[in-house]
Amino acid sequence: MATMKDVARMAGVSTSTVSHVINKDRFVSDAIREKVESAIKALNYAPSALARSLKINQTRTIGMLITASTNPFYSELVRGVERSCFERGYSLVLCNTEGDEQRMNSNLETLMQKRVDGLLLLCTETHQPSREILQRYPSVPTVMMDWAPFDGDSDLIQDNSLLGGDMATQYLINKGHTHIACIAGPLDKTPARLRLEGYRDAMARAGLTILDGNEIIGNFEFSGGFEAMQMLLALEVRPQAVFICNDAMAVGAYLALYQAGLRVPQDIAIVGYDDIELAQYMTPPLTTIHQPKDELGELAIDVLIHRISDPTQQQQRLQLTPVLMERGSA
Repeated sequence: MATMKDVARMAGVSTSTVSHVINKDRFVSDAIREKVESAIKALNYAPSALARSLKINQTRTIGMLITASTNPFYSELVRGVERSCFERGYSLVLCNTEGDEQRMNSNLETLMQKRVDGLLLLCTETHQPSREILQRYPSVPTVMMDWAPFDGDSDLIQDNSLLGGDMATQYLINKGHTHIACIAGPLDKTPARLRLEGYRDAMARAGLTILDGNEIIGNFEFSGGFEAMQMLLALEVRPQAVFICNDAMAVGAYLALYQAGLRVPQDIAIVGYDDIELAQYMTPPLTTIHQPKDELGELAIDVLIHRISDPTQQQQRLQLTPVLMERGSA
């Protein structure tokens, strides 16, 4: 494999001149530039990204730890993060933790050893990243795109799930519904607890009673919505409307209603949460709470890059505001 010295020898110039031609960071005459570029082409020389990163102490790489699932929300969020990285000249290295603490810390160590410039975390609701590993790499800034409490100096970006749950339920109340159920997510996850709390707040404010069996705990996956809706339909008096705490479960709930011969919204009104791309193509299109996934990814990358350039800046804790997307399901 050809080296920069080989290029310099063939072009009859110094290695520093070859470097200036490649990096375009200093004036080089057209004649010298042509010689260097001809040598590069003849030798099929490719600059070493590793060597360059060691020289400037940057890899232009962002690491991301995420617990993936069948929920399309996560893939759409990662898409927004990757796009934002690309637009800013960074590469994204994505690691799936599968919700496993050992795998999370192994991936964390690997990303740190690869000298990523910064780290995004969306995997900490169940397990905290190893403090020992983070302390070994104190210069790597971190942004939490998550909800779990974290004692470190990371910047934090969150959705306002409490407000979103309240908005969704209030919308159903404003439509005239009084018997409203809720399919919540797993209560070991903060967004699920906050969305359920928002539902309860809106019901209490309107003076409405939450009947026994009208709060079902799902799993934030398609199957959870299907099973939870079946449980609601088995009640002696089925609800008029249901706030479902994420769109993936709403998709499952639609199937349960279809199999029961019931129509949305004529028989049961539905409001979801997340506004995944699929929501607008459901039948009828799903009314849902929009999480600004692209904005979340863009903001996370911008905050991280700003932290990379200025490690001394004050810790940031940012909260994005949910928006109701009114369609046909309620």
